[in-house]
Amino acid sequence: MRLLSVNVAQPREHRVIGKPATTGIHKEPQPGAVHVGRQGLAGDHIADVANHGGPDQAVYLYSAEDYDWWAERLGEALEPGTLGENLTLSSFGPGPVRVGDRYRVGEALLEVTSPRIPCATLAARMGDPAFVKKFRQARRPGFYARVLVEGKVRAGDGVERVLTSAHTPTILDLFELFYERSPSPDTLRRALAAPVAVRNREEYEEQLRNLDRG
Repeated sequence: MRLLSVNVAQPREHRVIGKPATTGIHKEPQPGAVHVGRQGLAGDHIADVANHGGPDQAVYLYSAEDYDWWAERLGEALEPGTLGENLTLSSFGPGPVRVGDRYRVGEALLEVTSPRIPCATLAARMGDPAFVKKFRQARRPGFYARVLVEGKVRAGDGVERVLTSAHTPTILDLFELFYERSPSPDTLRRALAAPVAVRNREEYEEQLRNLDRG
């Protein structure tokens, strides 16, 4: 596995559901080394801090294998960074990606925390109001990661994956859990036992409390 592209964005104005908004989704590949810190990549702008960024979702990763899949469906190749990822990997490696898996990329060590959930900003970026539905149906969300070890990364760096327990939920498990209207207590407790992002943890804890009250 290799790091194919390192992508950051400056703030840009665009329209989301017909309204003007500032976004950091328009990521551009960087030619040299970029520092990966606890809050994300140096020079990367995050506009919607309520739903993106922070130490548990500091870096978003996507794979060239998933981009190849999209190219077949859309009839055109998408450049690295198109879907808003910071790091484009050649592959995520064999088998399902699980929360708690770790990826050593260049000098940085990352830990998988949550799937990406599509939103109106992504649809606006793609110029397709139906893209949220397409992304959900594709079940290729990529993932967010926290930074365990800071360091510099650059295109061409090798990538090493360290697997967590096979009993830990996969990224797709959590992706589907987001859309589950009535998750079971066991499913929520299994998710909470994993090192999930704090936004997910708060949501699962609230759902579990509501179930206990019911």
